[in-house]
Amino acid sequence: MKKMLKDTMFAAFALALCAAPVRADDVKAGDLVISQAWSRATPGGAKVAGGYLTIENKGTTADKLVSVSADIAGKAEVHEMAMDNGVMKMRPLDKGLVIDPGKTVKLAPGGYHLMLQELKGAFKEGEKVPVTLEFEKAGKVAVSLDVQGVGAQAPGGGGMMMKKMPDHSGMKM
Repeated sequence: MKKMLKDTMFAAFALALCAAPVRADDVKAGDLVISQAWSRATPGGAKVAGGYLTIENKGTTADKLVSVSADIAGKAEVHEMAMDNGVMKMRPLDKGLVIDPGKTVKLAPGGYHLMLQELKGAFKEGEKVPVTLEFEKAGKVAVSLDVQGVGAQAPGGGGMMMKKMPDHSGMKM
C-alpha cells in the first residue's frame, strides 16, 4: 500500500512537471494565452517596428485577432509576410488572423507579425512597449512587448537556426 501511494505521488509529480503552466509574463484572455511578446530596438528616426508574440487557443472554438493599437504608433496593423513567385511580399490582414481551437499561432520575423507604423519614439532595448490586441471573442487585451536588441531573432536575445529575416525597424513608409 505504501509503495502504491509513493508511485501514485511520483506519477502526479511527473505529470505536474510536464504540464505547460501559464508563466508570469503570459496574458490569459478567455481561451487564449498570449506569450513571448517582444519587439526589436529601433534606430533613431525609424518610423516602423515589428511586434512578435505567440497566441495559443486552449478553447473549443476559433477566435480571431482583428486589430492592434499602440499609443506609440500612429498606425498599427496585423501583417503577413510570404513568398510569392520567389519574392517576399508583406500585406496587412484586413480580415484578421484566425486562431483555431487547440492551435498555436506564432507571430515572428518573416511571417505573421504586428506592424507598428508612424512611430512617435524609438524602441530602446530593455523597455516594454504597451500594445492592445483586439480579438473577435476575447475582446481587447493589453500586452507589453519586451524590446530586444536591434538584430534579435527571438525573445530573450536567442537566435534561431535559420536565415536572418528582414528587420522592419529601418523601413520608411
